[in-house]
Amino acid sequence: MRFTFAASLLIYFWASALTKHGDGPLGLIQPALGAYAQIFPRAMAAAGFDVGALAPWQHAVVIAGTWAEFLLPALLLIGLATRLAALGMIGFVLVQTATDLIGHGALSDPVTLGAWFDRMPDAAILDQRLIWVTLLAVPALLGGGPLSVDGWLQRRRAAYSRAA
Repeated sequence: MRFTFAASLLIYFWASALTKHGDGPLGLIQPALGAYAQIFPRAMAAAGFDVGALAPWQHAVVIAGTWAEFLLPALLLIGLATRLAALGMIGFVLVQTATDLIGHGALSDPVTLGAWFDRMPDAAILDQRLIWVTLLAVPALLGGGPLSVDGWLQRRRAAYSRAA
């Protein structure tokens, strides 16, 4: 699962996170204007694209979303806190999907939205996001497996317990 995630979604999420990263070393706590426009498109349009007009909770969501898009895929890649990271990614995908459907208007675009059971497996929202969530459900349910940092830590704990 981690190979499939790395081969298909890791770079997608990291590239998306980089579009949200602000300038310089403080970019992770001062996201770019595009981060706000991606996450809160309607609120940004209503505010005339003035980030200062947004509520503090919106700033917190944008910062948390940016960090999550960097950290959660990295944790999945190495298999550290795998179940929690996978659950976090599922939540991230659900929020991303809601933002795309409502905030960006994909709900009214049948081509982007797509449909299940329509013989076309490539719709950007319904088909792809279902596959993503299904892929992420595997580590959420089963953990990182033996070839993960979680597995290595579990083996070390077991060896320490036997030695003690």
